[in-house]
Amino acid sequence: MAGFIADGTDEVMSEINMVPFIDVMLVLLIIFIITVPVMKHAVNVELPKAANEMEVVKPETVRLSVQADGSYWLGEDKIADEQLPARLQAEAGKQPQPDLHIRGDKDVRYERVAQAMAAAQQAGLKKIGFITEPPKP
Repeated sequence: MAGFIADGTDEVMSEINMVPFIDVMLVLLIIFIITVPVMKHAVNVELPKAANEMEVVKPETVRLSVQADGSYWLGEDKIADEQLPARLQAEAGKQPQPDLHIRGDKDVRYERVAQAMAAAQQAGLKKIGFITEPPKP
């Protein structure tokens, strides 16, 4: 038997067989020798320096005010009800599209503000917001 000493005694050999361990270590060594140069292979190139900042264009803000009597003001100009859709379409055609801020008087009928919102939506304006004042303490 291979596990016994040849001198005739029945004692088991207590040495570890190192051959499979050495085989595995040699295979791993060969793998590392092959892969390390591939991972570290780089060509040193002096890259040009350039300042490249993305230009951020902030959209302008269009203020639409609805007075207590129901009249519309676009910015500082008073406009008639018939002119509102055409003026809002002109604003919607700008690039980047401006934000529309609607300022409604607290005494105006909600119907007038809803008409302004509908005209803005039909004109194609995407960003519509309301301007309010915080309550006074």
